Amino acid sequence: MKKRAELIWIVLVVFTIFTYFLGQFDFVNTLMVGILLMTTFIKGELITDYFMSLKNVKLKYRMIPTIWLAAVMSSIAVAYYLPIQ
Repeated sequence: MKKRAELIWIVLVVFTIFTYFLGQFDFVNTLMVGILLMTTFIKGELITDYFMSLKNVKLKYRMIPTIWLAAVMSSIAVAYYLPIQ
């Protein structure tokens, strides 16, 4: 169990460093925003499943943070991809 938590923590750190460097070196375009939103969703799911210990509970309790996260990510995507007039 400890090894799995360490591996997930390393994945979270790698995703965070990846997003930092994309922003730092100004590599942001429409494709990268989609990738950033997807990595953010994956990070949220990893945190929900392993660090909030919701992996082994009923589906209805796991879906609450997943739906919330999907709503936030969708709102950001819509706001980013809509043309500004």
